Amino acid sequence: MEKKIKWFNQAVVYQIYPLSFKDSNDDGIGDINGITSKLSYIKSLGVDVIWLSPVYQSPMKDNGYDISDYKKINPIFGNMNDLKNLIKNTHAKGMKIIMDLVINHTSDQHSWFKKSQQNDLAYRDYYIWRDEPTDVSSIFGGSAWTYCEKRKQYYFHLFAKEQPDLNWHNPKLRNELYQMINEWLSLGIDGFRLDVIDLIGKDVDDKKFANGPYLKKYLKELYTACFAGKDIMTVGEMPGISIERASELTNEHEPYLNMAFQFSHISLDEIKGQGKWALKDLDLIELKQTFNHVQQTFYKKGWNALFLSNHDQPRVLFRYGSKKYPQASAKMLATMIYGMQGTPFIYQGEEIGMTGIAFKDINNYQDIETKQIYDILIKKGFKHQDIMRSIHKKSRDNSRTPFQWDESTYGGFSRHKPWLQVNENYKSINAKNNIENENSVFHYYKKLLKLRKEHDVFTYGDFQILELDNPNHFSYYRTFEDEKYLVICSFSEKEQPFNFSHQKFRVLISNYNDIDFEYRQTIPPYYAGILKIGD
Repeated sequence: MEKKIKWFNQAVVYQIYPLSFKDSNDDGIGDINGITSKLSYIKSLGVDVIWLSPVYQSPMKDNGYDISDYKKINPIFGNMNDLKNLIKNTHAKGMKIIMDLVINHTSDQHSWFKKSQQNDLAYRDYYIWRDEPTDVSSIFGGSAWTYCEKRKQYYFHLFAKEQPDLNWHNPKLRNELYQMINEWLSLGIDGFRLDVIDLIGKDVDDKKFANGPYLKKYLKELYTACFAGKDIMTVGEMPGISIERASELTNEHEPYLNMAFQFSHISLDEIKGQGKWALKDLDLIELKQTFNHVQQTFYKKGWNALFLSNHDQPRVLFRYGSKKYPQASAKMLATMIYGMQGTPFIYQGEEIGMTGIAFKDINNYQDIETKQIYDILIKKGFKHQDIMRSIHKKSRDNSRTPFQWDESTYGGFSRHKPWLQVNENYKSINAKNNIENENSVFHYYKKLLKLRKEHDVFTYGDFQILELDNPNHFSYYRTFEDEKYLVICSFSEKEQPFNFSHQKFRVLISNYNDIDFEYRQTIPPYYAGILKIGD
């Protein structure tokens, strides 16, 4: 491996969803000052970078991913002084902070869209307008075109109708975006996570959306105008592109982005071609094949972001883990993903074993995508219980319930009824209990992240999967120079045979503390361990 390693390649990133992290003023909504109050907690985990989901001005139709003013802070989160204080305190703790950047679309309440609606000459082409709609569907369901009575035309939106897509073919629009981005960087932000950035190069008329024909051109222009020569971190969310394309766009010799979120491993519990709500059981061999492909591809070129959950993806614990062995599988999943090459991303609550939620009443859900798909499927004649089964598994609200800090009312998130119901298991699963219990998920994460930073093999080493066709465990070697490590991860609720062919090895970390491999050839349910091979 001849890549030039930079600070962000070895960093650990912690994603904060501001609505649900910590409420400082007891209005039931998380805020910027609440985040500031918990910086010591985040730092203690071994985090280097905080990723802040959107806090810009927004009508909150999509929880801040519908921005109405890029240069203002939404009052529900605080004000610009609060954000400056968060940046200052984050840096004082020796951490960096990156912002979410949503530049594929805006809110329909943005001044640009209001002027475009009115056919204002300066803004008429800031969005995508057509006289007639095509048969393109929105990612959230329904048509991607909505008629505007004021303009007597249809506008395009790949997400909710309140989120019109920007027309990246307009150079004046692009320059306004670049100016805004540079203003944020001058404020002290250390980089950006770029939301659905693979969509900005689309050709709507040719129906080429993700990885469109203009993607490279616009990414290169964005880099030149905003990122070149700056010691910052950029990670592109690119769910619609291939593994190979993601590695190409993060290649250090042709700079576009520092790393990519690619989603090849995320949809493996969905029936292919039927969308996220059509469920199937996870095929472990398919997961192993996918990660093997990812690791081999990015080892040669580019850089990958390691993640299993985020604000858009349900918590992984009961998605790919076990309800019977929750703590063991939480530790196992962390070992599996963070033992690979790439930059680790932790989504708030993963480090304490937070789980998804299953509301019985659709009205308890707040997510616009969840509500929209429920209405669409009901109208199509699907049964309520069948729809709810999919929603319980895949709704974005699974990962958005308030952070569980302690056993007090509302899990210590707030003293006011939160915007979204707290998971009822908060009395047993919370940060306070985790910190006090040395065998907790939290302390396992701390040890795992520390181990990762202490051994160069996890940054530089190659990846070799073990027993690719074994349906019960996901295990692999990481090798660098003269050092070799074995990562073992069981996905079975039963004890499984495991061939320990190495005569000399040392267990560096394990989610079972009382196993002596010298006298056994099996691994227990949902076992996780990293072994150093040799003396």
